[in-house]
Amino acid sequence: MRSLTILALLLGAAPAAAAPLDPTMINRIADQAMNHGEVVDTAAYLTDRIGPRLTNSPAMRAAESWTQQRFRDWGLSNVRTEGFEFGRGWSIDSSSVRMIAPRPLALRAIPIAWTPATDGVLSAPIVVAPIKREADFADWRGKLAGKIVLVSYPAPPKDATDPAFTRLSDADIARLDVYRQPVTDDEAGDGWFRALSFAKKLDAFLKSEGALAWARMSSRNGGLLHGNGYLHRAADTPALPAVEIAAEDYRRLARLAKAGEVRLEIDSRVRFDDSDSKGYNILADLPGSDAKAGYVMAGAHLDSWVAGDGAADNAAGSAVVMEAARILSALKVKPKRTIRFALWSGEEQGLYGSANYLERHLASRPANPDPAKAALSYDFKLDQYPLTRLPGYGELAGYFNIDNGSGKLRGLYAENNLAAVPMLREWLSPFASMGASTVVARPTGGTDHQFLSAIGLPAFQFIQDPLDYGSMVHHTNVDTFDHLRTEDLRQAAVVLASVLLSAANSDKPLPTMPLPTKPKLTDPFSYEDPDRLD
Repeated sequence: MRSLTILALLLGAAPAAAAPLDPTMINRIADQAMNHGEVVDTAAYLTDRIGPRLTNSPAMRAAESWTQQRFRDWGLSNVRTEGFEFGRGWSIDSSSVRMIAPRPLALRAIPIAWTPATDGVLSAPIVVAPIKREADFADWRGKLAGKIVLVSYPAPPKDATDPAFTRLSDADIARLDVYRQPVTDDEAGDGWFRALSFAKKLDAFLKSEGALAWARMSSRNGGLLHGNGYLHRAADTPALPAVEIAAEDYRRLARLAKAGEVRLEIDSRVRFDDSDSKGYNILADLPGSDAKAGYVMAGAHLDSWVAGDGAADNAAGSAVVMEAARILSALKVKPKRTIRFALWSGEEQGLYGSANYLERHLASRPANPDPAKAALSYDFKLDQYPLTRLPGYGELAGYFNIDNGSGKLRGLYAENNLAAVPMLREWLSPFASMGASTVVARPTGGTDHQFLSAIGLPAFQFIQDPLDYGSMVHHTNVDTFDHLRTEDLRQAAVVLASVLLSAANSDKPLPTMPLPTKPKLTDPFSYEDPDRLD
């Protein structure tokens, strides 16, 4: 050991930034996860028993209640909810879409979230009317009355050249280790805003033209369905029922419509729940011994879409976070910093839950001066300055998020926090044999660490093996327990619990980034792209 230390000094290696856990504790954590674990049972209950957990739906309320009770059963402290204004609950009782002419055929379809019921069976002819932007309305005025309008262009299928199921190789992970320069763009977020605005305008146009319902084509082949919809506020509730139809079935309808009349029956039995317009985050603590040392945090979103059971997205991450809480509580650890566990709500509609936690405890931004944007998600505040620290800003010493399916943890995205890399690598170093020792510089987005990282806090997302998450499972009707890999969930629980305890006990907290101030445009000579949708 001594000779290795001398060799490291001769080679110019820097000393470790923070010591990893005592090996005995790592072994105890692994024993708890591998031989006495409950992560598989937790994932099965959330998926098979409770099922899809759309924000504010009855199933989500059941999940909120059940997860709190599990935290209490395991001995966690200060188990609580924090509410935020969200909108209507919505759920599917049953649905059926059938072609009745030119021949009877059951179609694979699903109601689009937060669209109304059909009030019984709706029977009508279809019209294929691809409408992508507001300018397309003029082409279809006077042609839609009494019709079920198919609004997607029936794009032909493409060859599936990518593998359906993958695990990351060392070379794949190495390619992720690239520092990405931040980009400031006046148009950032405008595509999302235009998409939300267009959804409302499309519904109003179809209603005004006398259409009875509308349908879109699934964005994936293979019979996969999604049903995503974003008009969850009561004031934005669509007027017309709407369904998503499997790509293969949609193309068949479009082909038949070229030759003659095609009629559909839609029976969409959905219901709204206006009993409580608030979404709720679930929080639970493992108390620290030093009240002045702050806290570290792990999080995953509990909500899901409704086509499947929300297994990989994100019962998997929620179960791992809960299992890390159970393991550390069962081992009666006494961390220096409090360890907080969060199950977020409203992630799928715009990271509402984590954004609310940020604005409640960590930092505030001015509202977007555009009233239409100000009423929408936190995304439309990201370009507003100055950013003001709240009293709790300095208390969060590190946040770790899991939300990329059930694949094995392979390391961490450092979110361009270069100073944090040595500490993170040290904490992961015992898990090289589990494949989880890599830290890459680049950021990743689209989930609940994102807004915390954007205010300069050390907030990170784990790298995970993709499995079939992107190819088949993400937001689809096959997002069920069968697509989880239980051995990967156990591995993830070991890594997360250990990293959390290392962060909670570290003498030095993770480095923060500078508090963001209004940046200059990356390209001051760019022009607005009217077709941009990102």
